[in-house]
Amino acid sequence: MGRLVHFEIHVNDMERAKNFYGEVFGWSFQDWSEYAGMPYFGAVTGDENEPGINGALMQRQGNPPEATQALNAYACTMGVESYDVTEAKIIENGGKVAMPKYALPGMAWQGYYLDTEGNIFGIHQPDKNAK
Repeated sequence: MGRLVHFEIHVNDMERAKNFYGEVFGWSFQDWSEYAGMPYFGAVTGDENEPGINGALMQRQGNPPEATQALNAYACTMGVESYDVTEAKIIENGGKVAMPKYALPGMAWQGYYLDTEGNIFGIHQPDKNAK
């Protein structure tokens, strides 16, 4: 037990965040605001028959993280087919590099980014030839 089953991304601008995650990762959203009592959109991150979890974008209830502040949360990492194509989409849609692409030798390419709301997330492309 204790398996991760849901995530929440805290956002200042719901439409901007929905656009970012929709354009970069192809997520779709369902309005669950009525249940949450605040702006809250369920994020469908992929096909139910594939590994992964769904989550939500929720209205931030406090100040956003500061630019140089250490991470004080879980960092979610998305699996991608093409690191470079995904990175280009992140930048084109208002994201920023937090930690540039690096190799996990013999396993994958990894890197971290800031979304339009100042949240850190990772992308991960499996590649046995990474070095």
